[in-house]
Amino acid sequence: MPRPIARVLTLLELLQSGGIRTVTELADRLDVDERTVRRYAGHLVDLDVPVESVRGRYGGYRLAPGYRMPPLMLSDDEALAVLLGLVAGRRTGLTTATGTAGETAAAKIRRVLPERLSLRLDAVLGSLAFTAPPGETVAPDSGVLLPIADAVNHHRPISIGYTAADGRRSERTLHPYGVVAHSGRWYVTAADLTTGEDRTFRLDRITGVRTLPGSFEPPAGLDPAERVLAGLATAPYRHEVTLRVQGTAEQIHTRLPAGVAIVEELPSPSSADPETERWSRVELRVDRLDWLPAVLASLDRPFVIERPDELRGLVEALAERLTHSARRSPPDA
Repeated sequence: MPRPIARVLTLLELLQSGGIRTVTELADRLDVDERTVRRYAGHLVDLDVPVESVRGRYGGYRLAPGYRMPPLMLSDDEALAVLLGLVAGRRTGLTTATGTAGETAAAKIRRVLPERLSLRLDAVLGSLAFTAPPGETVAPDSGVLLPIADAVNHHRPISIGYTAADGRRSERTLHPYGVVAHSGRWYVTAADLTTGEDRTFRLDRITGVRTLPGSFEPPAGLDPAERVLAGLATAPYRHEVTLRVQGTAEQIHTRLPAGVAIVEELPSPSSADPETERWSRVELRVDRLDWLPAVLASLDRPFVIERPDELRGLVEALAERLTHSARRSPPDA
């Protein structure tokens, strides 16, 4: 949790203890100046927390009489859903908690659970196993995610600082279309007014988000997830691969996901047998080719390599190894 948010919550806890707290006292407790205390009090007012300003020599801030934060009450199913969500979110990158925040949040919930329910949840979490190992995940900073999401929702332009993969830094002005979580990372797809192109940006490389005045109208029928996948599939890589595969886009994407390959179903020749399965054009950009022959074999569909020629040799080598292995006799016991 960013320190300003943590301090605002600490201010609320101090005010809930009752009485009038002077600005000087609050500044000392929060380790900020008095001007910042007044700003934090304004944040609480914006959240509909009834913070009252008391004037005079002994004035300061207090909560309106009778105000209490509602207690957190969870049913058995709700508690299980929250804890399982935290566990799964950490493994898939769908949580925005950085560092140990997810673990401390789970610990706080478990501390207030009845022992009966806590033991049952321990049994579930202790017996839970995942079929896939945890992948690399990069949690976005909430100070980046929240203002971008707000700008997406209200169609507001934003200014960001961005660090590219090669370390180059730049200032960008964006019309953000949507936020997408994919393979353990978070992205925003947007119109980059700096270059005049639609682009995809990783949230963990963004700093200094600032909402700008004005508004914009996003394109009709926009699918942010589809744009992010298309952007990833067309990113510059060492090898450009073009194939023709007999099959539909849905069938091909079972082995070559949309974030890896762009698939275009080709029209059938007018003289073709209607029972003959159509072909699709597949384009990929990859850093390495050595993994592709096995994937193409797993498709179990006719294919034609258009480029590069290097891929043909790799497919032939795999076919020879498989043929050699198939003809081998088992060793004597």
